[in-house]
Amino acid sequence: MSSYLSIENVDKVFSRGAIATKVLDNVCLKVEKGQFVSIIGHSGCGKSTLLNIVAGLTNATSGGVLLEDREVNAPGPDRAVVFQNHSLLPWLSAYDNVRLAVDKVFGKTTTRAKRHEWTMHNLDLVQMTHAKDKRPGEISGGMKQRIGIARALAMQPKLLLLDEPFGALDALTRAHLQDQVMKLQERLGNTVMMITHDVDEAVLLSDRIVMMTNGPKATIGEVLDVPLRRPRDRIALAADPIYLECRQRVLQFLYERHRYVEAA
Repeated sequence: MSSYLSIENVDKVFSRGAIATKVLDNVCLKVEKGQFVSIIGHSGCGKSTLLNIVAGLTNATSGGVLLEDREVNAPGPDRAVVFQNHSLLPWLSAYDNVRLAVDKVFGKTTTRAKRHEWTMHNLDLVQMTHAKDKRPGEISGGMKQRIGIARALAMQPKLLLLDEPFGALDALTRAHLQDQVMKLQERLGNTVMMITHDVDEAVLLSDRIVMMTNGPKATIGEVLDVPLRRPRDRIALAADPIYLECRQRVLQFLYERHRYVEAA
């Protein structure tokens, strides 16, 4: 049986004049429907490049990506991306930023009233209906990210792609949004791929953690299953032996087997 998402023998080479740099080397990964998968590794290991290939924002040099057995070679509404920068349109309200995606995906198939109802439903999922009329400049960083997540969910994507979505937030806001994303994923059953530098974040949220070797020519060094029951509570997990073992495995990979070397 084929996997829901299949990354098959992906290489990526960036060329600048006569200089060619191989960023990704023979990356292979299978993701099943409903899984939350985190990709972790040191800076420059090609994590975001891999996510952009899955999103269809850039093409692999060789190999390819299949989503439900269909080749990914361009952006599409079946894959929604949430970036570290919220990427909201500053002249639109929170409601209109989400509604823009809803109209784009469902404008020809559903009524105006249904699209309004769906927009409000997704704002409610991230607890942002109270700020629906506010523009991005009038709300906090965490609220902006919640709007970005609502916009992505409103597209009903087959795959939700998160590129360090909490990286620019303070610790308390980051923890709150992690918990919210975890609850949403459990409730909706989304298939999620997330890029992160944060070991604790990866263990808390993920079913599997994909550990990348250092670049150039980065590849998948190890994949760790995280056998923690859901729902998960960050306070209870702080002393959980399975949580601590998974955390130790990731740290050992990152800081012993593939220690980051600063370029000279």
